[in-house]
Amino acid sequence: MSLSAVELPELSEAGLAVYENTLREYPAQALVRLDVLAHNMAHLVNITAQQAQTQGVNAPAVMGVVKADAYGHGLLPTALAALAGGATWLGVAQAREALALRRGGISAERVPILCWMFSAHTAPFDELIENTIDIAVGSVHDIEAVVHAAQRVGRPARVHVQVETGFGRNGFTADQLSDALSILQSAQSADLIKVVGVMSHLAVADAPHDEQARDVTDMQIANFNAMVSAMHDADIHPQIRHLANTAATLTRPDTYFELVRPGIGLYGYEPDKAMGTPSDFGLTPAMTLQAQLGTIKDLPAGHGISYGRTYITEQDTSTADMPVGYADGIHRSASGFNPLGSQRTSHWGGPVAVRTASGENKVVHIAGRVCMDQSVLDLQGNAHDMGIAEGDTVKLFGPGRGAVFGEPTADDWARCADTISYEIFTCLRNRIPRLYFGARQVLNDQDCALIEATLPGRIVS
Repeated sequence: MSLSAVELPELSEAGLAVYENTLREYPAQALVRLDVLAHNMAHLVNITAQQAQTQGVNAPAVMGVVKADAYGHGLLPTALAALAGGATWLGVAQAREALALRRGGISAERVPILCWMFSAHTAPFDELIENTIDIAVGSVHDIEAVVHAAQRVGRPARVHVQVETGFGRNGFTADQLSDALSILQSAQSADLIKVVGVMSHLAVADAPHDEQARDVTDMQIANFNAMVSAMHDADIHPQIRHLANTAATLTRPDTYFELVRPGIGLYGYEPDKAMGTPSDFGLTPAMTLQAQLGTIKDLPAGHGISYGRTYITEQDTSTADMPVGYADGIHRSASGFNPLGSQRTSHWGGPVAVRTASGENKVVHIAGRVCMDQSVLDLQGNAHDMGIAEGDTVKLFGPGRGAVFGEPTADDWARCADTISYEIFTCLRNRIPRLYFGARQVLNDQDCALIEATLPGRIVS
C-alpha cells in the first residue's frame, strides 16, 4: 500500500471513487477545501463588523475577490464558498470571468459582480450590461465605450469610477477627473449609466508597521476623499466607496467606507510575510498541492541531477521523480543546486513532504533544475530503508506551520522561488485537476449542482 504525506478526511464510497478516478487522470492534484474558504470569508466579515463597531461606523459590505480563476482555486466553486461565508459582492478582473459566473448560475438577483480589467476597444461591454455586471471605468475611452454599449443594449450600465490616488496604476488622476466627470454627467442625465461606486487601490497597506508606508496610505485616503468630494460637487453621488484590500481590511478600519475587497485573505494567506503568518490573522490556507511519485533510483555520491549538472549528490542517496514541472506551474526558480563542481551559490529547491514507514513526514527538496514536466527529489537517504516507494503521495504545500515542521506551505515555496504566495497558486496550470472537499458542509444542494454542471466529478465531499 502506498504512503501519503497528505491526511485526507474520511470519505464516502462515492467520494473515494471520485478521488481515485482523479489520481488515474493525472499524477498531481490540487485539493481545495470549500469549507475552509467559507470559514475564511466568514472570519473576514466578522473582523470588519467588529472593527467598524469599534470605529463607531456601519459595517461595510464584503466582496469576495475571485479573479484569476479564484487565485487558482477554481472560479465558480470558490465564488459559491465565498457567498456561503457571507460575501455580498463578487469581484473579478476580467470580463470573461464575470460572465462565466453568471452563466454558471450566479444570478444578478443573488449578488452583484464587479469587473475592472479590459481594453475599451475590444471588451464585451454589451454582454456585461445585459448580464447586470458592474463595470469599472478608469479612462475617457472606457466611459465612451460603455456609453455606446448602453445605447446598443437599451439599458443603463452600472459603473464604478476608478481613481488614481498614489498607486500609479488604474484610474483617473486628479487632473483627468474633471474631464471624466463632464462625460459622466452627460451620460447619467441621458440614463445611459448609473454611477454605483468609486474605487481605488492601496499601494503599501501590507506594511502596516512601517511608518513611511502608513504615511503613504494616509495620503491615499486623503486623495481618495478629495476625489470623491469632486464627484459630489459635479452632482455625481456614488452609493459605494471602496478602497480596502486584504491588508487594509485586517489592519486599517479607516479605509472601510461602504465596501471592502479582501483577496488573498479569502484563500487563507497573509498579504505579505512581513505581516506575520496566516494563523496570526485567524486564516487557514484552503489549498493543498500533492503529487504521486514516479521512478525511484539509488545514486552514488558525486552523481549529477537534471539539466546543467547544477546539483551533485553529496552522498549515496535515493532520488524520486516527481511528475510535475514548470508546465504545471512549478517555478523553475524553485530549482535546487549546490556548489559541488560549480561556482554557483547553494540554493535549496522547493520543499516537499514525503511520508516514511515510521509514519512521520520528512521534508526533502527539489534537486537540480525543475524540468517542463517533472522535478527530481533528493530523498537524502535510502528509499527502501525509509519505506518510500513509487506511487507514494507527496505534499508540495498546504496548511501548516512551515517546512521546518514537516508542513510546507505556499509561503515556503514563495521564499524558495523568490516570489509571493499569490504567484505560487495562481501559476498552477489547469492540467492539474482541482478536487473540492467540504462542499456539502457549506453549500446547499443547488450550489453543489452548479459545480457538478460545470466541473463534473470534482466534488469529493
